[in-house]
Order: sequence, then structure tokens, then C-alpha cells
Amino acid sequence: MLFNQRANLKNGALLAAIAAIVALPVLAETANFGTLTLSPGFAAPTAVLRGSTGGSYSLSVIANADRHKNKCLGFATPTPDHIIVLQQNFSKLTLQVNSGGKDTTLLVQGPGNAVRCGDDIGQNKDAGILDSDWQAGSYRIWVGTLEPGVKSNYTISVQE
Repeated sequence: MLFNQRANLKNGALLAAIAAIVALPVLAETANFGTLTLSPGFAAPTAVLRGSTGGSYSLSVIANADRHKNKCLGFATPTPDHIIVLQQNFSKLTLQVNSGGKDTTLLVQGPGNAVRCGDDIGQNKDAGILDSDWQAGSYRIWVGTLEPGVKSNYTISVQE
């Protein structure tokens, strides 16, 4: 009887460990401010995300530079601010942060851990990314600031 109890405990622990491992991808897909799902031809007002900055996690821990050798700058929270799910491939997308002129940064990590980073757009201190070849899948998005802990509300607009 003692042997059966030990075997049941071991089996229960093994099942709990397997359940935890299987649940990890689901946990990894959470975001501070939610998820947006897009298909080609989406309406522009549909593709607006809202959130606030304020973390002290260095985005360079995720990547020092992106696929185009742009530096990944800023501080945010370890959890992505947003997740965008692209239901199909997009030939081109633009992500633009609007924080009312605060100095923001942007890091997007997509399928295969491909990273895109953005900082100032022209004279504007807000971050943006204009890039091509967006593959279908989930994209984790962090909006950061150049100084850790700076609180600022923002919107992100996404355009084709």
C-alpha cells in the first residue's frame, strides 16, 4: 500500500510538471494592455492600442539590435505591453507611438524571435517602426522610455 501511495504521488507530481510546461506558452502570451488581432485590409481606427510606460527593465536584455542593426533602447516592464496577432502575412506595416511628445522607444518581437526596434521618428521624440515582410503570427510589443521608471500614457497606431 505504501508503494502505491508513493507511485501515485510521483505520478501526480509528474502530471503537474507536464501541465505546467504545457501551460507555459499560454502564460508567455499575456500582455499588460491586451491583444489585438489584425487581418489585411483592417480599418485604421481598429488598429489603435493604448497603454502607459513606467518600467525599469532594460529592453537591450531582449535584443541589443534588431534585424536591420537598429539599436534596441529604453526601459519597460518585462511583460510585453501589447500583443498583435497577424492572421496573415503583411507586406508592410507601420507602428507609431503617440505620447504627446515624450521620448519613447519601441521593441517588437515576432515569430522566430525576429526583433524590430524603433526610436525617434524625424523631429518627433515618439518611437515608430516602418518595416516590410511581417509574417503571420504573434508579435510582442514593448513601449519604453530612455530613462527607467518614467510614466507616460500613449497610443500606438498600426497602419498597412
